[in-house]
Amino acid sequence: MTPGPIILRSVSTQNTLQENKVSRAFVQQARHLLNSEYLPKLEGCLNVLTDEQVWWRANIESNSIGNLCLHLAGNARQWIVSGLGGEIDARVRQHEFDERTMIPRRKLLSLLRETLEDVDTVLARFELERCLDQYEIQGARVTALEAIFHVTEHFSMHTGQIILLTKMLSQRDLGFYDFSTGAPIRAWLKQSAE
Repeated sequence: MTPGPIILRSVSTQNTLQENKVSRAFVQQARHLLNSEYLPKLEGCLNVLTDEQVWWRANIESNSIGNLCLHLAGNARQWIVSGLGGEIDARVRQHEFDERTMIPRRKLLSLLRETLEDVDTVLARFELERCLDQYEIQGARVTALEAIFHVTEHFSMHTGQIILLTKMLSQRDLGFYDFSTGAPIRAWLKQSAE
Protein backbone atom coordinates (compact mmCIF):
# COMPACT_ATOMS: atom_id res chain seq x y z
CA MET A 1 0.00 0.00 0.00
CA THR A 2 1.38 3.39 -1.01
CA PRO A 3 1.47 6.01 1.74
CA GLY A 4 -1.03 8.79 1.16
CA PRO A 5 -0.83 12.51 1.82
CA ILE A 6 -1.28 11.96 5.57
CA ILE A 7 2.18 10.33 5.73
CA LEU A 8 3.65 13.19 3.72
CA ARG A 9 2.10 15.72 6.06
CA SER A 10 3.41 13.75 8.97
CA VAL A 11 6.96 13.84 7.51
CA SER A 12 6.53 17.54 6.82
CA THR A 13 5.31 18.14 10.36
CA GLN A 14 8.20 16.08 11.69
CA ASN A 15 10.65 18.15 9.61
CA THR A 16 9.10 21.38 10.88
CA LEU A 17 9.39 20.17 14.48
CA GLN A 18 13.04 19.25 13.89
CA GLU A 19 13.69 22.63 12.22
CA ASN A 20 12.08 24.40 15.18
CA LYS A 21 14.22 22.35 17.56
CA VAL A 22 17.38 23.40 15.69
CA SER A 23 16.19 27.01 15.49
CA ARG A 24 15.43 27.04 19.22
CA ALA A 25 18.90 25.66 20.04
CA PHE A 26 20.52 28.23 17.75
CA VAL A 27 18.67 31.19 19.27
CA GLN A 28 19.29 29.92 22.82
CA GLN A 29 23.02 29.56 22.10
CA ALA A 30 23.18 33.09 20.67
CA ARG A 31 21.43 34.45 23.78
CA HIS A 32 23.83 32.52 26.02
CA LEU A 33 26.95 33.71 24.20
CA LEU A 34 25.89 37.36 24.18
CA ASN A 35 24.79 37.50 27.82
CA SER A 36 26.87 34.87 29.61
CA GLU A 37 30.12 34.80 27.65
CA TYR A 38 30.75 38.15 25.95
CA LEU A 39 29.06 40.64 28.29
CA PRO A 40 30.81 39.38 31.47
CA LYS A 41 34.16 39.56 29.67
CA LEU A 42 33.45 43.12 28.54
CA GLU A 43 32.44 44.00 32.11
CA GLY A 44 35.69 42.47 33.37
CA CYS A 45 37.69 44.53 30.89
CA LEU A 46 36.00 47.84 31.61
CA ASN A 47 36.24 47.27 35.35
CA VAL A 48 40.07 47.12 35.30
CA LEU A 49 40.56 50.17 33.10
CA THR A 50 40.34 53.89 33.72
CA ASP A 51 38.12 56.09 31.57
CA GLU A 52 41.29 57.43 29.93
CA GLN A 53 42.40 53.91 29.00
CA VAL A 54 38.95 53.09 27.64
CA TRP A 55 39.26 56.04 25.22
CA TRP A 56 42.95 55.55 24.34
CA ARG A 57 43.67 54.80 20.71
CA ALA A 58 46.91 53.54 19.19
CA ASN A 59 46.59 55.88 16.21
CA ILE A 60 43.96 57.79 14.28
CA GLU A 61 43.06 54.71 12.20
CA SER A 62 42.41 52.60 15.31
CA ASN A 63 39.32 52.49 17.49
CA SER A 64 39.30 52.94 21.23
CA ILE A 65 37.55 50.47 23.51
CA GLY A 66 34.93 53.17 24.03
CA ASN A 67 34.27 53.38 20.28
CA LEU A 68 34.04 49.59 20.07
CA CYS A 69 31.49 49.52 22.92
CA LEU A 70 29.36 52.13 21.14
CA HIS A 71 29.72 50.13 17.92
CA LEU A 72 28.67 46.85 19.56
CA ALA A 73 25.58 48.48 21.04
CA GLY A 74 24.68 50.18 17.75
CA ASN A 75 25.15 47.03 15.69
CA ALA A 76 23.17 44.75 18.02
CA ARG A 77 20.35 47.29 18.32
CA GLN A 78 20.17 47.81 14.54
CA TRP A 79 20.30 44.14 13.55
CA ILE A 80 18.18 42.56 16.29
CA VAL A 81 16.09 45.15 18.13
CA SER A 82 15.22 47.12 14.99
CA GLY A 83 15.87 44.58 12.24
CA LEU A 84 14.04 41.63 13.80
CA GLY A 85 12.10 43.34 16.58
CA GLY A 86 10.61 46.14 14.50
CA GLU A 87 11.83 49.10 16.57
CA ILE A 88 12.73 52.33 14.78
CA ASP A 89 16.32 52.23 13.47
CA ALA A 90 17.90 55.55 14.48
CA ARG A 91 21.49 54.34 14.18
CA VAL A 92 24.12 56.59 12.66
CA ARG A 93 26.95 54.07 12.43
CA GLN A 94 29.75 56.55 11.73
CA HIS A 95 29.03 58.40 15.00
CA GLU A 96 30.12 55.29 16.91
CA PHE A 97 33.60 55.66 15.44
CA ASP A 98 33.76 59.47 15.42
CA GLU A 99 32.95 59.83 19.14
CA ARG A 100 35.82 61.48 21.03
CA THR A 101 33.97 62.53 24.20
CA MET A 102 35.26 60.53 27.16
CA ILE A 103 31.98 58.79 28.02
CA PRO A 104 32.53 57.18 31.45
CA ARG A 105 32.96 53.41 31.37
CA ARG A 106 30.00 52.95 33.74
CA LYS A 107 27.78 54.60 31.09
CA LEU A 108 29.26 52.39 28.39
CA LEU A 109 28.56 49.31 30.52
CA SER A 110 25.02 50.52 31.13
CA LEU A 111 24.53 51.00 27.38
CA LEU A 112 25.84 47.50 26.63
CA ARG A 113 23.70 45.91 29.35
CA GLU A 114 20.56 47.76 28.24
CA THR A 115 21.18 46.87 24.60
CA LEU A 116 21.69 43.19 25.37
CA GLU A 117 18.58 43.14 27.56
CA ASP A 118 16.61 44.50 24.60
CA VAL A 119 18.27 42.02 22.23
CA ASP A 120 17.48 39.16 24.61
CA THR A 121 13.84 40.25 24.86
CA VAL A 122 13.50 40.19 21.07
CA LEU A 123 15.23 36.82 20.76
CA ALA A 124 13.22 35.28 23.63
CA ARG A 125 9.98 36.23 21.87
CA PHE A 126 11.16 35.50 18.35
CA GLU A 127 8.92 33.07 16.45
CA LEU A 128 11.18 30.19 15.45
CA GLU A 129 9.26 29.59 12.23
CA ARG A 130 10.55 33.00 11.05
CA CYS A 131 14.27 32.10 11.15
CA LEU A 132 14.43 31.88 7.35
CA ASP A 133 12.23 34.93 6.71
CA GLN A 134 13.94 37.81 4.92
CA TYR A 135 14.54 41.18 6.59
CA GLU A 136 15.97 44.44 5.28
CA ILE A 137 18.90 45.39 7.52
CA GLN A 138 21.64 47.89 6.65
CA GLY A 139 20.34 47.99 3.09
CA ALA A 140 20.68 44.23 2.57
CA ARG A 141 18.17 41.39 2.52
CA VAL A 142 19.12 38.82 5.16
CA THR A 143 17.38 36.00 6.94
CA ALA A 144 16.74 36.20 10.67
CA LEU A 145 19.25 33.36 11.04
CA GLU A 146 21.90 35.47 9.27
CA ALA A 147 21.10 38.51 11.42
CA ILE A 148 21.39 36.56 14.68
CA PHE A 149 24.59 34.85 13.52
CA HIS A 150 26.05 38.19 12.41
CA VAL A 151 25.42 39.90 15.75
CA THR A 152 26.83 36.94 17.68
CA GLU A 153 30.04 36.66 15.64
CA HIS A 154 30.40 40.44 15.52
CA PHE A 155 30.19 40.60 19.33
CA SER A 156 32.77 37.82 19.57
CA MET A 157 35.22 39.57 17.25
CA HIS A 158 35.09 42.93 19.01
CA THR A 159 35.09 41.33 22.46
CA GLY A 160 38.39 39.70 21.49
CA GLN A 161 39.78 43.06 20.38
CA ILE A 162 38.70 44.67 23.65
CA ILE A 163 40.31 41.85 25.65
CA LEU A 164 43.57 42.30 23.75
CA LEU A 165 43.57 46.08 24.28
CA THR A 166 42.71 45.63 27.96
CA LYS A 167 45.58 43.19 28.52
CA MET A 168 47.93 45.57 26.74
CA LEU A 169 46.78 48.66 28.65
CA SER A 170 46.47 47.02 32.08
CA GLN A 171 49.51 44.74 31.66
CA ARG A 172 47.70 41.93 33.48
CA ASP A 173 46.04 38.61 32.94
CA LEU A 174 42.32 39.14 33.20
CA GLY A 175 41.83 35.73 34.82
CA PHE A 176 38.97 34.67 32.57
CA TYR A 177 40.19 31.07 32.76
CA ASP A 178 41.52 29.13 35.73
CA PHE A 179 43.99 26.40 34.71
CA SER A 180 44.82 25.26 38.26
CA THR A 181 43.25 21.83 37.68
CA GLY A 182 44.93 21.39 34.30
CA ALA A 183 41.66 21.90 32.46
CA PRO A 184 40.29 25.36 31.67
CA ILE A 185 37.59 26.54 34.07
CA ARG A 186 35.51 29.53 33.05
CA ALA A 187 36.45 31.92 35.81
CA TRP A 188 34.54 34.88 34.33
CA LEU A 189 31.32 33.13 35.29
CA LYS A 190 32.36 33.31 38.94
CA GLN A 191 33.65 36.88 38.51
CA SER A 192 30.38 38.13 37.05
CA ALA A 193 28.37 36.47 39.84
CA GLU A 194 30.37 38.33 42.51
